[in-house]
Amino acid sequence: MSNYPLSYKLSWLPRFLKPSLGGDASGFALAFGTLMDPTPGQSVRLAFIGDISAVANSTAPDCHSSIRALLGTADLVIGNCESPVVDRQSVVLGTKLGTHHAMNERFLAEALAAAGIERGKLVLSLANNHVLDQGIAGFDQTVAALNRLGIRSIGLAGNGQVLPVKVGELTIGLAAFTLWRNTDADRFAARVSMDSDPARWPRNGLDLLCAVPHWDWEFRHFPRPDTRSLAKQLARQGVGLIAGHHAHVVQPVERIGATVVAYGLGDFLGTAFARQPWPGRIGGIFVVDVSTDEGTFGAIASYRLHPFMRVRAGNHERLVPVESLKGRMREKVVARLSAIHLVSQG
Repeated sequence: MSNYPLSYKLSWLPRFLKPSLGGDASGFALAFGTLMDPTPGQSVRLAFIGDISAVANSTAPDCHSSIRALLGTADLVIGNCESPVVDRQSVVLGTKLGTHHAMNERFLAEALAAAGIERGKLVLSLANNHVLDQGIAGFDQTVAALNRLGIRSIGLAGNGQVLPVKVGELTIGLAAFTLWRNTDADRFAARVSMDSDPARWPRNGLDLLCAVPHWDWEFRHFPRPDTRSLAKQLARQGVGLIAGHHAHVVQPVERIGATVVAYGLGDFLGTAFARQPWPGRIGGIFVVDVSTDEGTFGAIASYRLHPFMRVRAGNHERLVPVESLKGRMREKVVARLSAIHLVSQG
């Protein structure tokens, strides 16, 4: 039913228990960069967040004030809706065990409010492997729920590959796709975009084209060679900004010419089990400022990946910046982030 190779399936549990630092660590950029000097006089801010799910949360998260403030500076927030949004689960046992995802509309609304994310400024991708976890009816309910909440969605096969979004004076094009599915190809591809070829994407009238791919293998901090090759293909064909999902751990940033790639942002809200090993609890918020000055209109001015930690707090999670962690946990997190080029230990 799914399209995962056997080697991947066999490695899922070992990598979940011990996320891997293996792979090619060369050629990555710092987690922050300034592409314009001097900085533009005017810009808009995009904030990309990771996967959103209720698997590890019975109630909305607590969110540190600095994270709320950071997200509050964004003119547009883009994330991945990793769980179907349904009032009633159709796959009860699988959902209870955590193999199938689900969250209700109230939880999503309360979680966004807790994080300080305005729904009118939010775009969520539905191009992921779990979006049909509650069946076709659950997929339809998810689309309807996002519409009721005033949240724009991307990654739907029937809506066109690119969603143009007006952000201030800019028109940002958002294109989401998934390489992975958990169900049979026909009913999945009829609803969810799996188109990773930007040669087929419309781009007229766009000032910046952004890709939101659901790619790579889970619980690996460094992207696979195939993933990096696809990033280069996207960059060659005019995609200026890429923010990826699916790995469920943070991954490095790469600059390919003028294109900036954040390979994996981890989870914004826990998508695996409530008792998850600590490396999988590190997430990132990728903030990108885009110039609206004459002469550099639509060009990326600067970017920064802001790491945070999802800490257990009873039946939900507490999102805290890494600098607020203490003791041995902070040391471990900083060392892991340093190993993947996301912070310096100096």
